[in-house]
Amino acid sequence: MIETDILVVGAGPSGSLAAKEAALRGANVILIDRKSEIGAPKRCAEGVSKSGLAELGIQPDPRWIARELEGVRLVAPDNTSVYLDNDTIQLPESGYVLERKVFDKHMAMDAARAGAEIMIKTAATSLERVDDGIIVTANKMGEEIQIHAKIVIAADGPESKVGRWAGLKCNTPFEHMESCIQFEMAGVEMENNRDLALFFGSAAPGGYVWIFPKGDYIANVGIGILKTMADKTAYEYLVDFVKTCPETKNAQAVEINVGGDPVNGLMPDRVGDNILVVGDAAGFVNPLTGGGINSALESGVYAGIVAAQAIEDGDYSKKNLKEFIKLTDDNIGKNYKKYNKAKEYLLSLNDDELNDIAAEFSKIEFTEVNPRSLIKTLIKVSPKALLKLGKLF
Repeated sequence: MIETDILVVGAGPSGSLAAKEAALRGANVILIDRKSEIGAPKRCAEGVSKSGLAELGIQPDPRWIARELEGVRLVAPDNTSVYLDNDTIQLPESGYVLERKVFDKHMAMDAARAGAEIMIKTAATSLERVDDGIIVTANKMGEEIQIHAKIVIAADGPESKVGRWAGLKCNTPFEHMESCIQFEMAGVEMENNRDLALFFGSAAPGGYVWIFPKGDYIANVGIGILKTMADKTAYEYLVDFVKTCPETKNAQAVEINVGGDPVNGLMPDRVGDNILVVGDAAGFVNPLTGGGINSALESGVYAGIVAAQAIEDGDYSKKNLKEFIKLTDDNIGKNYKKYNKAKEYLLSLNDDELNDIAAEFSKIEFTEVNPRSLIKTLIKVSPKALLKLGKLF
């Protein structure tokens, strides 16, 4: 039996930062990940905000920055474009396009430097509650091991099993899980390869298509859809888009990634006796944009702080761990309900209505751009938005 104070399951951004913060505060921490290479395969468009990293004390490193961005281009079904400058925009994906395979390893190395023990190719297979904590059984490179922990931090992604094994209802319902697929492509001919491009409308029911530049002719081209609104697979929608979009029709895929994106906001049941749930596993994804790296990192920080304090207190009860709920509600989730309302409104629009809104937006010179100001502008240009969103702010 391997003994530890805190076991973190999943070495994505939230798990690694949780492990780092807990280790820095003196806890004994083990971080396990089922993959043989942390960060691969990526399941992400790789966008992250500069300010979000700065707030968490993460210093930019050229090794994991593929592209520094200048702005965002929002594209309506009729190809009307709305340009938003990076000097004013505050959307979560507006600063850098990462190399996640490098970034995730960098974050795990930071956890190791802080004192956490890392086990790769170690997959959790079951969980058992005992009087003095939790025992997680795992397969480590073909060998069964058992880890006894006082606290488990579940950072095992949108299909999280660990939280469910511990008795928490923390999984996003099917109808709110976007089906996502992405090509990394060579030969992409973007209008401006320093801008993110987001394409809305029937080309991506329930979501949008994105082009995130990673170099002069290299980009992540992906799509997220809600299956409840679609009559084809995400792959079929993306192939159709790539074939018809002038920017991608001559490009070729060199990598393909698939995964789910929870867009229903934070799961209320994310803390229990001896357990915390972070990142995508608990819905730390902006419901309006689908972006999750910054909020995942932040949730990991709070989990590491709260778990380490609980170890110091000698109290691993749900009551003592509930500080995590307060921290994440106050600092991350407070606007998610509003963003969910805005998302519901956008999902109700047809292509013609999106074209009309884009035409009005293209006439506006924005001095401040963030989700709040975008929603206020929507209310000004759309009577339908006033009825659905007028009470949000």
